Amino acid sequence: MNSDQDKRRDPRVPLVLRVDYPGLQQAVRDATENLSAGGLLIRTDRDLKEGARVPLQIGFPGLLDPIEVEVEVVRRRAATDVSPAAVAVKIPVDRVDDRHKLARLAETARADHGPVPRTYRVLVVEDNPRVVEMYEYALRKLRSADRSVDVAVEYAPNGHEALLRLEEPPRVDLVMSDLYMPVMDGFGLVERMRAEPRLAAIPLLVISAGGADARDRAAELGVDVYLQKPVQFGDIIATVRTLLKIKG
Repeated sequence: MNSDQDKRRDPRVPLVLRVDYPGLQQAVRDATENLSAGGLLIRTDRDLKEGARVPLQIGFPGLLDPIEVEVEVVRRRAATDVSPAAVAVKIPVDRVDDRHKLARLAETARADHGPVPRTYRVLVVEDNPRVVEMYEYALRKLRSADRSVDVAVEYAPNGHEALLRLEEPPRVDLVMSDLYMPVMDGFGLVERMRAEPRLAAIPLLVISAGGADARDRAAELGVDVYLQKPVQFGDIIATVRTLLKIKG
C-alpha cells in the first residue's frame, strides 16, 4: 500500500486542512499532520515564537465551514530535505470552548477519512494547568496501537464549567476531578452529578490531596474511585482502564 493510501486510512490525518490567519495577508498553508482534540502540526514558514498565542481559522474546504480557535505555539520544526518547516500548536487549557471545537473537527476527520476507533471521552476537572497536562499525558497511554481505542480528553477549570459541558453532546464517558477548586469545588460537582438522572451513571474518579475526611465525604457522595495525590501514572491508567472497561 502506498503512502497516499496509508494517509487515507489514518484517522489522525485529514486529506486537506486549511489554516488561515485572520487579519494577515500571508498565503495560507495546509496542516495535514497529527490533528487531534488537543492540537495540530501546521506546515508553515511563518515566524511564530514558542509560547505565542495565535488566532486561527481552520476547516476542511468544501466539507465544513472554518472554525475559529486560539492556539499556543509549543515548538517549531525546521525545514529539511524531506519535510517542510512546521509549528506544533495546542489549545491552551483556559480555552475550553476551543478545545471542544477542535475535538469535533478531529472527529469529522476520522469519520470522513478513515476507520473510526472506539473513542472514550474523559472530562478532566482541574484548575492547575500543569496537573491537567500530566493527566493528559497519562490518558494518551490508553490509546491502542491498532487504533481501535482512542481517548479524547476535555477540560474544565471548576465544577460549574464541568456541569455546563456535561449538559452538551457528545456524551462524556468518565469524569476525573480534583476536590478543591474555585467557583464550584469537586464535592459540589459530585453531588450535582449524582442527583441528576442523566449524569448519575457517569463514572467519577477523584484525584485529590485531601485527607481521610475528604475521602470519606467523597465516598458518601458517590465517587467511584478516590486516588491520593501525588499519584502515579500507572495508577491513573489502570483505574481509568477499569472504569471504562477498556481491555488491556
